[in-house]
Amino acid sequence: MAHVVTFGEIMMRLSPPGMLRFGQARSFDVLYGGGESNVAVSLANFGVSTDFVTRLPANDLGEACLQFLRQYGVGTRHIARGGERLGIYFLEHGAVQRGSKVIYDRAGSSFASIQPGMIDWAPVLQGATWFHWTGITPAISSGSAAACQEAVEVARSAGITVSCDLNYRAKLWKWGRPASEVMPELVSQCDVAVGNEEDAAKVFGIHAPDTDVTSGKLDARRYTRVCEQLAERFPNLRTIAITLRGSISASHNTWSAVLWHGGEMYFAPEYDITHIVDRVGGGDSFVAGLIYGLTHFGQDYQKTLNFAVAASALKHTIFGDFNLVTVSEVEKLMSGDASGRVSR
Repeated sequence: MAHVVTFGEIMMRLSPPGMLRFGQARSFDVLYGGGESNVAVSLANFGVSTDFVTRLPANDLGEACLQFLRQYGVGTRHIARGGERLGIYFLEHGAVQRGSKVIYDRAGSSFASIQPGMIDWAPVLQGATWFHWTGITPAISSGSAAACQEAVEVARSAGITVSCDLNYRAKLWKWGRPASEVMPELVSQCDVAVGNEEDAAKVFGIHAPDTDVTSGKLDARRYTRVCEQLAERFPNLRTIAITLRGSISASHNTWSAVLWHGGEMYFAPEYDITHIVDRVGGGDSFVAGLIYGLTHFGQDYQKTLNFAVAASALKHTIFGDFNLVTVSEVEKLMSGDASGRVSR
C-alpha cells in the first residue's frame, strides 16, 4: 500500500465572491490551500494514505487550518506548531480576457521561519513509500530550503521515491539565492519531476523550440527535447512529466501533458475546458493523478498519464485549491464520457 508524505506551506486563501475585483470586494471567501497540501488532499480522495507536513501557528487560525485538512482525510500528526502567523494569499478570479491575480501576504509566516532540525524526518518518513515537495518550498526562505534538503536526503537514504514539482514562482525567490542555484541539488536527488510548459525554461534554461505560451496553442511534441535534456542533466530521474496549458482566455484553456519514462515518450489527449470554475491547483491535481497512476497502474505509463490529465481537467470544475473528485469520476472521463449528465 502506498503512503505518501508531502511537505510545504499551506495558506489561508481569501477571494472576492464570484468574479468581483479586489476593489469591489466587501467580503472574502475563506479557504486554505498550497501546492503540497493540494496533492495530499487529492490523493486522500483517491483512497491513498497521506501525511502533510508543515508548520502552523499555535493559535485559532492554525487550528482552523488543521480542521480543514482533517475533514478530507489527510494525516496531520507530523505538523509542527510555532511561529507568529499563518501565511495568506489573495486571489482575484479572472474571466475571459482579464487574467486572475494573486497577492501574497506570507512574509514572516510560521513556515517561512522554519529551520532545519525542527522536523524529525526519520520518524515522519517511517513507513512512507513516496515523498513529494515543490519548488515553492525552497523559494520561501533559506530555512525552508534547508528543511526541504533534509527531508529529501532522509527520504533518498531510506529508499523512498522522491518527486518534485518545479513550480517556479518568481515573486518568492527573494531570500538571497536564485532558483538556478538551489534547485539543481534538490532535483538531482529526485526520481520523478513535473513541470508546466515554462518551468524548465525558467529554472534550468531548458526551452522547448519554437513555442509561444501566450499564443493559446502548444505543440506537445516540441516538449520531447525538454524531457530529454532534463533526463540528461539529472540522471536519477526515472519519470518526467510536463503539463501543457493552452491559454485561449482566462475562462477557456486547453489542457494536456506529456510523459517521459526510460527514454519513451507518451502523449495525453487534449481537453478543451471552455468554462473554467477555478484553475488554481490544476498542476497539483495532475501531480496527484500521476502519483496515483505510478503506484497503481504498474508499467502502463499511457494509462498513468491519461489518468493524471483527466483528473486535473476535472479540477478546473472545482472551486478552491483542492481537487475533490474520486477515482471513478476520473475513470468516467477517461472512458470518453464528458457529457456532464446528472448521476442519479
